Amino acid sequence: MDFGVVLQTNPPAARTVQLSQLAEAHGFSHVWTFDSHLLWQEPYVIHSAILAATRRVTVGPFVTNPATRDWTVTASTFATLNEMYGNRTICGIGRGDSAVRVTNGRPTTLKALRESIHVIRELGNSRAVEYNGATLQFPWSRGSELEVWVAAYGPLALKLTGEVGDGFILQLADLDIAEWMIRTVRRAAGDAGRDPDEISFCVAAPMYIGDDTPESRAHMIEQCRWFGGMVGNHVADIVAKYGGDSSVPAALTDYIAGRTGYDYNSHGKSNNDHVDFVPDEIVERFCVLGTAEEHIAKLEKLRALGVTQFAGYLQHDNKEETMRVYGETVIPALTPPVTAKR
Repeated sequence: MDFGVVLQTNPPAARTVQLSQLAEAHGFSHVWTFDSHLLWQEPYVIHSAILAATRRVTVGPFVTNPATRDWTVTASTFATLNEMYGNRTICGIGRGDSAVRVTNGRPTTLKALRESIHVIRELGNSRAVEYNGATLQFPWSRGSELEVWVAAYGPLALKLTGEVGDGFILQLADLDIAEWMIRTVRRAAGDAGRDPDEISFCVAAPMYIGDDTPESRAHMIEQCRWFGGMVGNHVADIVAKYGGDSSVPAALTDYIAGRTGYDYNSHGKSNNDHVDFVPDEIVERFCVLGTAEEHIAKLEKLRALGVTQFAGYLQHDNKEETMRVYGETVIPALTPPVTAKR
C-alpha cells in the first residue's frame, strides 16, 4: 500500500512546501493538495515549489475539475512540471465541488468529465488528441507520463471511473462503502474490457494519531467532523438524483437527513461551525482515528478490499505528530520489506 498526504494550500505557501518535505521524509509517496482557487492559494504554483524541494514524491491536485480550468491548460501544466522535475505528477479529477459551487456554479456533466479526462491524459502523455475539431499536441513535450485518477461517489460516476480512470479516488474510509464502490468500479472496468487490476484504488480520509483516552477520542472526532460535512455535499447530490432508496449504501445516505445547508467559506476547516448534523459514528466510520495500532488495523482491512493507496487529510492540529507516527510505525507495518539483491 502506498501512502499520501492531502494538504490545503493555505498561506504561507512555504508551510505547504515544508509539510510536503516532512511527508517525503516520513515515507509518504504522494503529496496531494486541494484545488479551489478562490478558497485557497493557486495549487499548481505551489506544486512547482514542492517538486523543487523534494526528490521522490508524486504531486497532484485532490481534485481538479473540467469547469474552472481549460483542459489544455491543465494538461500543459502537468507536461511542463514533468519536463522540469521528471515524471512526478498525477491528476486527480472530478466533476467539481467547492471550486465551482463557491461561484454559484454547478458540477460538470459526466460527459464533460469523460471528455476532459481523455484530453488531459493524451496531451499530458505527449500524445496528439482531437479537441474542438482540431488535432492538438504539445510540440515541446517528449516522454511526459501522466495518470488520471477519478474521484466519484454515485453509480454513474463510478461506472465512468471503471471505464476510463487510471485510478479511483474515494474520499471516505468506511469499510462497507469502500467495498461496494470498489466492487462497482471493478465490475465496470471488466464490462468495458479492461483489467480491473490495472486500476489504482485510493481511499482518502482524515488521519489523526491520538491516544486511547476518552478525552483524546472526543478531540479527534471534533477536529475531523468537518469531513462528514464535506462528504455530505456529494451525498446530497446523489440522494437528489437517485433518491434515498437507490443502490447507494444506507450508511452513506442516512446521516444527511439533518443537513440544512453548507457554507463553502468554511469548507475543509476543522473549526467548521455548521456540521453539527454529522454524528460521532460517521466521523469514526469515515475517518482513520486513534492509536497507531487502530490505524494499522483499519488500513489492513482497506488493503484487503483492494485499496492500493491511503491518502490522509491533515486539516487538524496534529499534523507533524501524525506524520511522524505514520513514518515510524504505520507505513512500515503495511509496506513489505525490501529484499536486498545479492
